[in-house]
Amino acid sequence: MKEIIETIILNLVDNKDAVKITEKQDEKSIVYEVKVANEDMGKVIGRQGRLAKSIRTVVKSIAGREHKKVTVEFID
Repeated sequence: MKEIIETIILNLVDNKDAVKITEKQDEKSIVYEVKVANEDMGKVIGRQGRLAKSIRTVVKSIAGREHKKVTVEFID
């Protein structure tokens, strides 16, 4: 799952070295925290958050097949 998020994010940003994805797991869910450079944050979120919503939708659909609850958070 982390690899899929990383592939999507790395293809969107200019500063690939600043991308950090951390995984926090508890009993019921997995939370992925995505950090990118400040100048790339707009590219990841998109206009009115559409791109961020699309990324979350893709991840949730993959997680649904594996019967897991996954959340993606974008951290500045």
